[in-house]
Amino acid sequence: MNGPQVTDLHVRFNVPLPAPALLMHEMPRTESQANLVLETRQRIDAILRGESDRFLVVVGPCSIHDTEAGLEYARKLAALREELGEKLELVMRVYFEKPRTSIGWKGLIMDPDLDGSDNLAKGLRLARRLLGDVLDLGVPTATEFLDPITPQYIADRICWAAIGARTVESQTHRQMASGLSMPVGLKNATNGALQPVINALQAASHPQTFFGISAEGVASLVSTTGNPSAHTVLRGGDNGPNFDAASVTEARERLEAAGMTPAIMIDASHANCDKDYEKMPGVFDSIVDQRVAGEKAIIGAMLESNLVAGNQKIDPDLSKLTHGQSITDPCIDWETTERILRNAAARL
Repeated sequence: MNGPQVTDLHVRFNVPLPAPALLMHEMPRTESQANLVLETRQRIDAILRGESDRFLVVVGPCSIHDTEAGLEYARKLAALREELGEKLELVMRVYFEKPRTSIGWKGLIMDPDLDGSDNLAKGLRLARRLLGDVLDLGVPTATEFLDPITPQYIADRICWAAIGARTVESQTHRQMASGLSMPVGLKNATNGALQPVINALQAASHPQTFFGISAEGVASLVSTTGNPSAHTVLRGGDNGPNFDAASVTEARERLEAAGMTPAIMIDASHANCDKDYEKMPGVFDSIVDQRVAGEKAIIGAMLESNLVAGNQKIDPDLSKLTHGQSITDPCIDWETTERILRNAAARL
């Protein structure tokens, strides 16, 4: 081309990734995995419609950085699902993408080696493999979709998905949610505002047309029917928590006024526990209290939980990392998780 360079002035390199179809060929979903995904999505839909009394709990690590520790957690959750399944629909957080307020580690898919090398092809393969391993244990999976290309690689192994507080106002993510095949929880904005999530629910539940990527890895036009299983997640905000009865009542009334199904999940972490993981069990108990008292709009809760409590910084020597402890947000430990979930099941 003639003249001075006017494109890619700030791009170091642009490397093709394997097409989604290639990864699905390398790691095809099995019949049992597909059945678990479909059946879990249907059970969650029944919860959202008020046709099931089960209480949905999305629980697990803030983010997956060690697949062995993630699988160890899944084994423990599988046993607890067997024990509490009549009352609780337990779905494991298997989060691979981390939205950052400024900079930081962006998740296993983006940087699987935790060293800034950003080997996305490796990250995508690790993510898809771990999701299959978790499903093979009989544990349903949940994740947050951050990049609109990611679902093409792993969505067939996801039972529930989230659109986060930082992206709920993004047209791109609202359009993506309208085409996802699983129930999607959309969080209130980081400042705690409800109107952005109500707007997002209306957009996600209607047909949309947008740019996407095909299974063959080429740019495509995507046209959707709208997602009837989009719902609200309250996670608190800059002005404080919103898990209390008054906040829930306000959210329910505003959803009803907007013509949306008043199905509300409440995140017991993030701003709802003032980012203090030691407060998380108390917040969760309060959420369950409201459901027991008759607030049927509350259909579930979220918990950030890991094998070991708290969190740690990434050490360049990865052998020094504590096994089963978060490298992003602090989490409650497994023993606490077992206790509060058993208590919730007994009360429900």
